[in-house]
Amino acid sequence: MPYETTPACAGAVNVPYGHVFGSEKWKGSRIAQELQGKVKLILEDGLGVVDFHLSNRSCILYVSEADMVAGNGFKRRLVQLRNVRNLQGIIIVEKTQISDQYFPAVQKFVVLELGMTLIPVANQGEAAQFIIQLVHELSKDRASNPFLNNRSHTILEPSLFQTVQQIPGVGKTKALLLLKQFGNIHKLCNASIPELEEVVGCTLAQQIHTFFTRMM
Repeated sequence: MPYETTPACAGAVNVPYGHVFGSEKWKGSRIAQELQGKVKLILEDGLGVVDFHLSNRSCILYVSEADMVAGNGFKRRLVQLRNVRNLQGIIIVEKTQISDQYFPAVQKFVVLELGMTLIPVANQGEAAQFIIQLVHELSKDRASNPFLNNRSHTILEPSLFQTVQQIPGVGKTKALLLLKQFGNIHKLCNASIPELEEVVGCTLAQQIHTFFTRMM
């Protein structure tokens, strides 16, 4: 893959609960304005490709409408973040009338090829509300936190559920069964035909396996 693999940021980022560390480039933005007063936002340089750090391990990378219109340059940032093993990246993508034509390709790249979480938003204000909600959830006990529970798909549902339905022959019911069984897109991608047959039967299992094999 012809993308750089330099670290997303240098050194550990120690983020206190209730705080968000943001890149200096967001100073004066709508996101920064709406986060202020809801969480403690600290803007600084040196975050690399990461736009916001929500905790020591959870971070946000924001793909704007302008990023998608400009071409595939933003994909380098996505790959860099994906390659940082000690960070759990969430990708927020602006899905607007202008960027709508580019969104399916971005969704496929983020969710299926990189195995990362994608959240579509209409604008920066909606993104800010999501960040506020996630910061509050991160402050709760990990065992009862739906955003950190690998078996929960609360934050994946807008993209993951829709993406699985795009597999030929898979509708809403089958998509739900597959996600319930395998938990995330990585496990579904790597599932064997016998494992898939237990959920959807022989014919569809072969179709799903072929679908993912062609993408590799």
